[in-house]
Amino acid sequence: MSTTILVLGASGQIGTELTQKLREVYGNANVIASDIREGNEAMMNAGPFEIIDATDKKTILEVIKKYEVNQVYLLAAMLSATAEKFPQKAWDLNMSSLLAVLDLAKEKHIEQVYWPSSIAVFGETTPKNNTPQETIMEPSTVYGISKLSGEFWCKYYHDKFGVDVRSIRYPGIVSWKTKPGGGTTDYAVDIYFKAIENGTYECFLSKDTRLPMMYMADAVEATIKLMQADPNNVKIRTSYNLAAIDFTPNEIANSIQKYLPNFNITFKPDFRQKIADSWPSSIDDSAARKDWDWNHKYNLDRMTKEMITSLSAELKVM
Repeated sequence: MSTTILVLGASGQIGTELTQKLREVYGNANVIASDIREGNEAMMNAGPFEIIDATDKKTILEVIKKYEVNQVYLLAAMLSATAEKFPQKAWDLNMSSLLAVLDLAKEKHIEQVYWPSSIAVFGETTPKNNTPQETIMEPSTVYGISKLSGEFWCKYYHDKFGVDVRSIRYPGIVSWKTKPGGGTTDYAVDIYFKAIENGTYECFLSKDTRLPMMYMADAVEATIKLMQADPNNVKIRTSYNLAAIDFTPNEIANSIQKYLPNFNITFKPDFRQKIADSWPSSIDDSAARKDWDWNHKYNLDRMTKEMITSLSAELKVM
């Protein structure tokens, strides 16, 4: 049976590039992009696109039947910093969308579900260095609370109803194709835009705030690799730790200065500093590496080189 995929939240940071890659792997016609509003021109023109509110189970089911979808990637969510401003809205979106899709899988309308979790599930009491797969999780944000709840809903639906749902706890994701979307780790995207456009950046985190990060190409590859893994090798049904690199704002600035020597950074921590302080500095993802052979390809300098080269061409500045 061929694979037909519906991506909910395809216009977001991860969704944009994951949809593009899925279309390369499975064919444009077999990957239906969707979001609450129209996507960018490239996405709209490359393959099927549907306007869907990810909390609307009825519409999701109609689209599943229309295209004979057997996999759903649920990426729609309100991210950490934005969710703190709209807690009820964030909870409703993040939870209702997940439960709607899990129910559709339970009812056998689809065979596989992908749903991302986040390092936001950890908290101040979690060991910060080399954070284990199984550890204390006491999230302090609405986003983190919803992701932790979601992890256990995924496990519940797998254990009780046999739903093949798979998940990754993403670290901060860095990409040049979409602008920052309201996450605490988004400084590591914005800094490249500002470095090229203005030559300066005022960072909302302190210079030594170390956070786990990952270049988008690695995150996309890991996601598809997990979904393609033999179900017997997917041992964890809450969510897998995933890691690649970790760095501080100071270290990313130094990396940028190798390519843009005149770049200047200043620091003015705001409310997002407290969120970042509750998250790990580095992640132990040995379970993902062992169970489904995960391995990252990008270090900080390779990522910086690609970000600056690609963004410069995109922004036509250099």
